[in-house]
Amino acid sequence: MNKVPMTVRGAALLRDELKRLKSTDRPAVIQAIAEARAHGDLKENAEYHAAKEQQGFIEGRIKEIEGKLSNVQVIDVTTIDAKGRIVFGCTVELLDVNADQQIVYQIVGEDESDIKTGLISFSSPIARALIGKNKGDEVSFSAPGGEREYEVIRVRYE
Repeated sequence: MNKVPMTVRGAALLRDELKRLKSTDRPAVIQAIAEARAHGDLKENAEYHAAKEQQGFIEGRIKEIEGKLSNVQVIDVTTIDAKGRIVFGCTVELLDVNADQQIVYQIVGEDESDIKTGLISFSSPIARALIGKNKGDEVSFSAPGGEREYEVIRVRYE
């Protein structure tokens, strides 16, 4: 199976979620199931069925995170000498040529992306257009809203 790139921060967040699921959420739902069982008839016991459904969700999420972590390639951008080139994990300051406004994005893995906080997936159209470019380069690409044009102002490796 192919390795999936992820930043150090993204991998740490997944590990923290896995730890919380195993040490807090799983024991809590097991306790809820035990309490619901004590109420008697399980066929019409809403608390029992809700707790079992929650347990299924938690177990599924644990398996999903463990699978992701087993196939992850953690990339620490602070150790990369890209010589000013845009690479996975770097933070890019851009000037939107059409709107004349600055935008800051960090190029991250697919599981970490959140456009609202400026985290864009390496497989997104804008990230694919940016990777390999340098400060001062102009980049144009097709977005769902039409053709976009940016100028690279600054590249940071943090």
